[in-house]
This record gives sequence, C-alpha cells and structure tokens, in this order.
Amino acid sequence: MDVERVATTKRVVALTFDGGASDAGGRKILDTLAAKNAPATFFFTGDFTLDHPALAREIARSYPVGNHTQTHPDLTTLTRTQVVDQIRSGRATIRAQTGAETRPLFRFPFGARDATTIGLVNDECYVAYRWTVDTLGWKGTSGGITAEIVYERVMAGLQPGEIVLMHVGSNPKDGTTLDADALPRIIDGIRAAGYTLVTLPR
Repeated sequence: MDVERVATTKRVVALTFDGGASDAGGRKILDTLAAKNAPATFFFTGDFTLDHPALAREIARSYPVGNHTQTHPDLTTLTRTQVVDQIRSGRATIRAQTGAETRPLFRFPFGARDATTIGLVNDECYVAYRWTVDTLGWKGTSGGITAEIVYERVMAGLQPGEIVLMHVGSNPKDGTTLDADALPRIIDGIRAAGYTLVTLPR
C-alpha cells in the first residue's frame, strides 16, 4: 500500500513534515503548530534523531512520528536485504532516541519506490504515505520558490484527504525555511476554506 491521498470524502487535510537533514525550521514549526493548536505528522530518518535528539524527542512527545529510513537512500537502488535493514535500523534508532513507535507510518526517501520496495515496506507492517502536494519549499529561494508559492501550492491542491509534504530543515544552499515561514498562513487558509487538520493516524 502506497497512499498519496487519504481515502475520505471528509474535508480534512494532513500536514506532514520530513526530518532528514537540518533542523533549521523545527523550532518555528513547533511554535506555530502549538500557537494554532494544529495537528501534524512527522517522518524522521534515524540519522535525524541522532543529529537533533532534543528536537526529535520534543516532536515525538506531541505528534505522531513515522519512519523515513535510517540514512535517506533511494531504496530502489538497494538490494532487498539493504532495504529491510534501512527500514529496521530507522525504526530502532528513532525508537531509541525518542521512545516513539513509527509503525505503521513510512515515507520513501525522495518518494522513490517500486513494486518490490513497496512490498518490503508493507511486509515490515508499514503503510507508505506519499503526498498529494509537495510545497517545493525545500528548493528554497535559490530554486525560485517563495513562501507565497508554498502557500499557493497547498491551497491549489486543496481536496478531501489532501496530504501536504513539507520539510523541517532548510535549503542547504541558501538556508531558507520556506515551509516554516509559510505555515501560519497555510493553517489559516486551510481552515478558512472549511477544512479540518488531522494527523495521518486519525
């Protein structure tokens, strides 16, 4: 199973954040979610929890956490044994660092998957969650993206069961955190359009 949109006719949206590199936008994201009482779901690599243990633990205390592998490789380029090792190592590391159980939430690095890797993920008792819309905030201003574009992409894709992909970290070239910057307006815009925010487990 590889889910791009939650199967529902209800006007709900799931905000999701991948943590696989820096933590530059993490504080701002958490402060915004708390201030607006907004739910969200996070996907960590094991390496992210090792590099940013305090932030990872804080997030895991309040939000569902999924498995984003141990080191964020393209799983379609690995052997079956290596894929399983990435899944299991990620789960074990995240659990050791945060206490969180990642099952059944999984997200493929780069969104790269095929029938074999999807099957291996499912065999490890995970459902793979992709996204309905990628904000492209990760591209940063150096990639021609702005906080306005991030907001507009989310609103343009608005539909029941929409899964929004955002990132905790900054663009490595320019240091921008466009997803974190646009988040307050995104939450307000989604709610103003009559939608409710939910976590993926909900």
